[in-house]
Amino acid sequence: MNNQGNTQANAQANTQADAQEKEASLPEFEFGIYTLGDIVTDCHTGQRISPAQRLQEVIAAAKLADEAGLDVFGVGEHHRLDFVISSVPVVLAAIAQVTQRIKLTSATTVLSTIDPVRVFEDFATLDLLSGGRAEIIAGRGAFLESFPLFGYELEDYKQLFSENLDLLLTLNQHEVMNWKGKFRSPLHNAEIAPRPLQQRLPLSVGIGGSAESAEKAGALGIGMAIAILSGSPEPFQNLAGTYRRAGAAAGHQPEDLKIAITSHGYIAKTSQQALDEYYPYYYSYRNAISPRPGQEYRISRSEFGRFTSPDNTLAVGSPQQIIEKILYQHELFGHNRFMTQLDIGGLPYAKVAAAIELLATEVAPVVRREVAKKQRGISSAQ
Repeated sequence: MNNQGNTQANAQANTQADAQEKEASLPEFEFGIYTLGDIVTDCHTGQRISPAQRLQEVIAAAKLADEAGLDVFGVGEHHRLDFVISSVPVVLAAIAQVTQRIKLTSATTVLSTIDPVRVFEDFATLDLLSGGRAEIIAGRGAFLESFPLFGYELEDYKQLFSENLDLLLTLNQHEVMNWKGKFRSPLHNAEIAPRPLQQRLPLSVGIGGSAESAEKAGALGIGMAIAILSGSPEPFQNLAGTYRRAGAAAGHQPEDLKIAITSHGYIAKTSQQALDEYYPYYYSYRNAISPRPGQEYRISRSEFGRFTSPDNTLAVGSPQQIIEKILYQHELFGHNRFMTQLDIGGLPYAKVAAAIELLATEVAPVVRREVAKKQRGISSAQ
């Protein structure tokens, strides 16, 4: 081969290597499930499982999700008798012992009513126990029982969250702390131990619709998880824009500004099966677990069918319908993670397990492939 041929071959090889490097650097779309551990009477049997059995089923679901190839498992915090999970790090530590690779996150940690030092130390311990898989989604919480339970005033709702979030971020960066705030005792040369296995604990803010929270998360350069439990996702699109603009203005790189979309969901082989099986449990859950007592949730089975449309965020339907929903949402948000809550209203574990398998084997591979194609196209254009 002459020199010109060698030059062309080398150039082609370099181009292919550059393309492979770019493709390898593209973030993979992540799938996860989360649970709040509600204990609701089964609408068909009239029976309610014990808290001990509910926790065992949560652990079993996490183990199955790990084995099936999902990326994240989340556990939410509540302090009521109709929920079994109040100590999130304890439950996640138990899950860490029966899983290998799945990331373990709170969903969410109610940061307004908990000491950020304790939060950091608990999750740093979880990180060590799990081999570096711990994450925190911090939120203000939709339920208010933790304020009187732990001695906080509801009128300080926003200030508590803001101060505690800033402190948690600082704890993530420093082994020895000097700090003074309004609501917590000062820290003087305080040693914050243990340190996590990861260099920093991944931290996101969970929001329901607050542009202020989206802007703060972007300015801080941390993740954002948007809870869209039903209805059209389009009104929430502005939150992604606000988040990214605030992040860019603060000098954060686009790849560091990560968005998760979370919703209720259920998957079965067909749309009809999914709707028929899920509707009674969803209806029961919405009426048993309500932040506004006295306001009954009312929707007929026929009305519930409209939630199968791609432009409704409730992730109920066949695998193909869930694929369409997630890809439609990706056009709106450009998010990198989707998480769904499957086990609500006393839904039997066998049905939860079947839905996990369908999410992992039939939905996730297709969405990951389609998102990767889109990202490669954008990367090539750049």
